[in-house]
Amino acid sequence: MFQLIKIEWLKIKRYPAFWGMIAIVTLSYPGLNYIIGRAYNQNVVNNTKNQVAQLAKFLLGNPFAFPETWHTIAYFSSFFVMIPAILVIMLATNEYNYKTHRQNIIDGWSRNEFITGKLMDVIIVSLLSTLLYALVALALGIYFDDGHLNRWAEQLQYIPYFFIQTFSQLSIAFLTGYLIKKAFIALGVYFFYSLILENILVGYLSWNKIEAAKFLPFEMSDRIIPKPAFISKFGKDLKDAYEKALDAIPEQIIYTVIFTALIWFLCYKLHNRKDL
Repeated sequence: MFQLIKIEWLKIKRYPAFWGMIAIVTLSYPGLNYIIGRAYNQNVVNNTKNQVAQLAKFLLGNPFAFPETWHTIAYFSSFFVMIPAILVIMLATNEYNYKTHRQNIIDGWSRNEFITGKLMDVIIVSLLSTLLYALVALALGIYFDDGHLNRWAEQLQYIPYFFIQTFSQLSIAFLTGYLIKKAFIALGVYFFYSLILENILVGYLSWNKIEAAKFLPFEMSDRIIPKPAFISKFGKDLKDAYEKALDAIPEQIIYTVIFTALIWFLCYKLHNRKDL
């Protein structure tokens, strides 16, 4: 296993796009969350002259302070899963562009070892994304602390939730690249489905009160991290929807784990049968 990881690292460490994507993710996670948190604090939390702002602070609290920071930043950071997804698709398609998938077999790898190596890539990228999210949430929670620093360890469950969501969606990205093999086309298909087509399907199914929306590939894992708690303060309907979303998290985790396992099972089966 460690030998597979070492070989995969040798492949990607000299790949400029890898370091470029890492840099973009490293900047985007703290950047977006800091901008949103800073704007909220300036206009609501620290705005002592505006009565509306003070009322909002009383009703909403501070979603960027502990313990809510873990949930809030997980939600906003999940918007950027598309960036590591680009990297995963490029890593998958490069194996075919540079014929390294054949060279690995010639060098003595089994077909299962090749897919296991790709699985390790996706796990490592997911872990790096999760680690970055956790560091950002911890740092901003301390920075925006409003007297709840002693509650920093509450809601830590969102760290594994974020990993499961990220790993699932990056697994979809890998499968897309693995099946299509052309980076540009695979990226187009991935983004068209994830950003446009599935959102249309979710909207249609939700409008018609059809429960099937929770089984769609991205929506399935998106529901592991519901909208932040402060959203629920804007009315009884939103509060009820938020509580329902929280109750559904264990169920969505099960669906996501099963779906992700099926993706990798399919990858192993296809790679053992296909003509290289």
